[in-house]
Amino acid sequence: MKNNTLTIALAASFSVTACASQKSTVQPTAKATTVQKTTDDGDKAKIDYLDKVNSNASFQKNIIEGITFTVSRDGGKEISVPGQLRMRKNTVIRLSLQMPIIGTEVGRIEFTPDYVLFVDRMHKEYVKAPYNKVSFLKDNGINFYTLQTLFWNQLYLPGKTAVGYTDLDSFKADVAGYKAQVPVTLTDGKLSFTWTTQRSDATIRQTRVDYKSPGHGISTLVWDYSGFRTLGSKPFPYSNTMTVTTPATGKTRTIKASFVADNITTSSDWEANTTLSDKYKEVAVEDILGKLMGH
Repeated sequence: MKNNTLTIALAASFSVTACASQKSTVQPTAKATTVQKTTDDGDKAKIDYLDKVNSNASFQKNIIEGITFTVSRDGGKEISVPGQLRMRKNTVIRLSLQMPIIGTEVGRIEFTPDYVLFVDRMHKEYVKAPYNKVSFLKDNGINFYTLQTLFWNQLYLPGKTAVGYTDLDSFKADVAGYKAQVPVTLTDGKLSFTWTTQRSDATIRQTRVDYKSPGHGISTLVWDYSGFRTLGSKPFPYSNTMTVTTPATGKTRTIKASFVADNITTSSDWEANTTLSDKYKEVAVEDILGKLMGH
């Protein structure tokens, strides 16, 4: 596989995860004041069901996935490369892409609560910056915990690092009837969230986030989960597909990415933070994304 193809895959993965973060985040606050409260706070059936959904969240501290990462732009040709996803709860999310067959890392994306790091090992370049310093994200900011809930298949409440039992009345859920799927919804300002859950086991099968921008229209992130297996004692998706549609660049663009886990372990024997040698040159994030948009 040619180097420029790997660069496109790496840059596209950064674009997808960055867009996902941007569209589903608010500035971290002690309390989200605009969350739309449900009028059914006393509905025990609703709270009981939401508690089942929330209780499906994995209690693991570390998750390591060997993955196949596939990405496409605007319905075009798909590019697939092997990789690895490492996550340490409340600490880091790291996506590493590798050269096929030989397995050499060509680049990585690292999200922590304090910064985002993008490393292009082929060109010895990197971007490391606090979220509010990345030009296309600074207007909205990024809450690391929002991105974490997407990767970990969990509910999210703006302004919170985790959803507790007492937060469940902030969500709406139509549990009446016998439909196989139960939608769980939340509105916060320009953001609206819909989690499609499976009634039989209370797992989240899809997360949809719509962001209404006064200047650019509506951007949408849809994250689908499948291939559930037991991790510890909790169900966990081995297959994830993200589709981002946004008119923010002046033309509606769609980027689709998926990663399928070949295996998952819970080892803690790895460093949470990437350290680069002085051979690497720091560049602007626009330079990295330009490699995606220019191909």
